[in-house]
Amino acid sequence: MKCSLCKGNGRIFFENDNIKYYSCKRCGAIFMDPKNYLSVAEEKERYEEHNNDVEDKRYQNFVSDIVKNIKKDWESNSEGLDFGAGTGPVVAKLLREEGYKVDIYDPFFWNKENHLKKNYDYIVACEVIEHFHNPLNEFELLNSLLKEGGKLYCKTEIHKDNIDFKDWYYKNDPTHVFFYNENVFKWIVENLGFKSYSISDRIIVLNK
Repeated sequence: MKCSLCKGNGRIFFENDNIKYYSCKRCGAIFMDPKNYLSVAEEKERYEEHNNDVEDKRYQNFVSDIVKNIKKDWESNSEGLDFGAGTGPVVAKLLREEGYKVDIYDPFFWNKENHLKKNYDYIVACEVIEHFHNPLNEFELLNSLLKEGGKLYCKTEIHKDNIDFKDWYYKNDPTHVFFYNENVFKWIVENLGFKSYSISDRIIVLNK
C-alpha cells in the first residue's frame, strides 16, 4: 500500500473491525486503507452532524490558540484563508470581528473556487489535515496559495510513540484517515516548498 503523501511503501500497522491502517516506511505517517473511506455522501453527512455553532463559547475556545497565533504574527490588513472551514467557520468569524480580512473555503459547504485562485499571507486548516484523502495534492495546493513568507497554521492531534493506537480516540472518527507525527512534517518541509515548521502542542505552523 502506497502512502498518499510521500508515495513510500506502507506496512500494516493496525486492523480493527475490518478497517486497516498502514504505517509509511518513508515519512512515518499512519493512514487508513482507501477501501475503508466513507463515500462522499457519508462524509458530508458526518460533517453535518458536528455541532459547530460559531456562537458556541466552547467552540470559540477550542480554536482560540490558532486565532492568538495569527493575531500575534499578522496585522489586520493581512489576507487570510480559512481552509476546510466546515459548517461553522468560527476562526474566520473571530478574526473578522477583530477587523481581519479572511476568505472561507470548504469543498462541502463553502465551495468558492475563486478563493483558490488568490494568494494569502496565512492559511488556517483547523482540524482539517487529518481528513485529507490526498495529502500530497492538498499540501501542494496550500503551498501554492501562500505568498512568499506566508504561514500555514494547522491544528490536529499528533500521533506520538507513547500513544497506543488501539485505544487512541482520534482514529475513531471515520473521516479521520491520515495521521501525522513530527517526521511527517519534516518530510513536507523538505519536499513541498516550505522552509521550516514549528510544533506547539496541537498547533503546527509551516512557513513558506
